[in-house]
Parts: sequence; C-alpha cells; structure tokens
Amino acid sequence: MNDAPPIRFDTKIAVLLREDLETWQRLNVTAFLVSGLGPEVPEVIGEPYEDADQVPYLPMFRQPVLVFEGGKETLRSAHTRALSRSLPRSVFTSDLFGTGNDRDNRAAVRAVPTGELDLVGLAVYGPRNAVDKVVKGARLHP
Repeated sequence: MNDAPPIRFDTKIAVLLREDLETWQRLNVTAFLVSGLGPEVPEVIGEPYEDADQVPYLPMFRQPVLVFEGGKETLRSAHTRALSRSLPRSVFTSDLFGTGNDRDNRAAVRAVPTGELDLVGLAVYGPRNAVDKVVKGARLHP
C-alpha cells in the first residue's frame, strides 16, 4: 500500500451530458468527447501501464474525468462559458447520432452555426476554477 498523500490536480477534465440521453448514448458521447483531449492537450495523458507480468497497456488520463448532466440550456450556457474562457473543448451534437464516420461527423458540426448547435455533450479541460464555472448549474452524473 502506498502511504503517499493523494495527488491533487490544479486542472480538471469535465464532461457535461444532456440529461435526456439514453444510457448507450451517454456512454458513446462520453467516449467520443474525451478522445479529443489527449491529442490536443498531451499533458493530460499519464505514463503507460504494465502489469506484474510486464504486459504493456496504453496510457490513460493522469487525472479523473468528472461527468455531469444538465438540460439543454445548461449545455448551451456551459458551451458559451467554455468559448469565452478559450478552454480546450470538444462537442457532440444530436446530428452525430445519424452519421457513421468521422468525415460526416465533422461535416455535420461544420454545417451549423455555433449558437444553433444542438449540443448533447461537451468536454472541457482547464484550470479547476475555470472548469467549475463552465459546468455551473450542472449536477454530477448519478
């Protein structure tokens, strides 16, 4: 057992999901949203894993991902706050449930003006206090 104190991060990764999504949608949206953070913000990725038999595993985020939920307006407000703070973010719109590949996903988002995006999910990374302000009004996912 490690007696070292827990690591506290000065940054936060948060995912905000629209509360009316089905379970499979929540899982799918969360996976897609967080997949964009590592390539754009490499400092969120920890070291690779290895088990006792020295079998290697891919690295994962170095810190927890907090998942929140809220209504459509909560998502819209969070998106606006994330943009105003220039925080790294990823979005998932309702249109993406009808596409089947990355090219069509990007085209579906590109076709809609920022203020008209039908957001069902948002991931954001940044300083703890800034991320807390972005997700203000949302509640932790049960």
